[in-house]
Amino acid sequence: MTGAAVVGLVVNPVAGLGGAAGLNGSDGVEVQRAALARGATPRAGERAARAVRTLMARRPGTRVRTVPGRMGEDSVRAAGAPYDLVRPTGPSEASPGGSAGTSAEDTRRAVAALAGVDLLLFAGGDGTARDVLDAVRALGGQAPPVLGVPAGVKVYSGCFAISPAAAGFVAAEFDPARTAEAEVVDLDEDAYRRGLVSPRLYGSLRVPAARAALSGRKAGSSGVAPATTEGVAREVVARMRPGVRYVLGPGATTRAVGRALGLATTLLGVDVVELAPAGGRLVAADVAEAELFGLVSGKESMLVLSVIGGQGFVLGRGNQQVSPRVLDAVLDGGRSGPGERLLVLATQQKLASLKGRPLLADSGDEDLDKKLGGHVQVITGYRESTIYRICAASEEFNG
Repeated sequence: MTGAAVVGLVVNPVAGLGGAAGLNGSDGVEVQRAALARGATPRAGERAARAVRTLMARRPGTRVRTVPGRMGEDSVRAAGAPYDLVRPTGPSEASPGGSAGTSAEDTRRAVAALAGVDLLLFAGGDGTARDVLDAVRALGGQAPPVLGVPAGVKVYSGCFAISPAAAGFVAAEFDPARTAEAEVVDLDEDAYRRGLVSPRLYGSLRVPAARAALSGRKAGSSGVAPATTEGVAREVVARMRPGVRYVLGPGATTRAVGRALGLATTLLGVDVVELAPAGGRLVAADVAEAELFGLVSGKESMLVLSVIGGQGFVLGRGNQQVSPRVLDAVLDGGRSGPGERLLVLATQQKLASLKGRPLLADSGDEDLDKKLGGHVQVITGYRESTIYRICAASEEFNG
């Protein structure tokens, strides 16, 4: 951008709230209440502030325009950036915590109020992207280009930057003459919680043309032969050791590990298993972050995580139960390297879909993510593995 650019910011303050709580989403007041009751802490505001800090460091003259409270103002103030405040018209709906700014209508009104900006940043997940798209459609030709700051449980859409820092970099370098269309997809969260993963195309948003910094749409794995997934699972079981707790992240490949152990593990949750004399033992199923932390603290543990096809994320997308403190506990406070405590699973087809891009970690703690950087062994089949690069999502795009 040239001149005194104006960047808008809208934050969905409850985005991602249900992830660490093991609720597989954050849509709906009852889910949000349940997440808070399980000790979940909102993180969307922090991630939005990170994007704004990066933007201001690279383009100090930028003016940020936002809406009151948790939907933007709090994040901009935390970032120490100058800002203009606009107030959306119409009443706001109350959140479980008693403050406004958690409904789809709140998001749509905020976007409408910021229609005159050069670029609109929004922090949330796929549900927030859907609400932004609804507002953009209503604005028609007055709608600005937008860019998502990833902060939700589900971030399958292609309109998001790969990290909050990347969103700030892209906003700072944005050229209004260079935009592209990015897909917005969303899931039925009730069906998702029942293990039915069927993302649908909701539409597209105009975003900055910065493909290297965008996460891209999640690629499905329906074309993967079951034998390939089962081969990966057999190899994992062959490597397991008695006395070690294995944290199985979400996904069809990790669920196949449970089947190979004779256990009924979950598709979308995080489960903890151990090797037993005859098969495996299910220590705990579908755990929330707090329970998981208790299960791995002071106990030799390993993370078994699959890769999101097309995007490359290993941490921070759909497995927020593996929080920074859980990750640190598994790594024994840094005394163990990631190669000793992390098993990454991906078919050759998934790795090929990345087209050479690295695996990504976005746990919420950038310093911890950086410690994971380097190369990890990826199990691709029975007695098959490869070495692949992994890096912090905050470092992958540096402008």
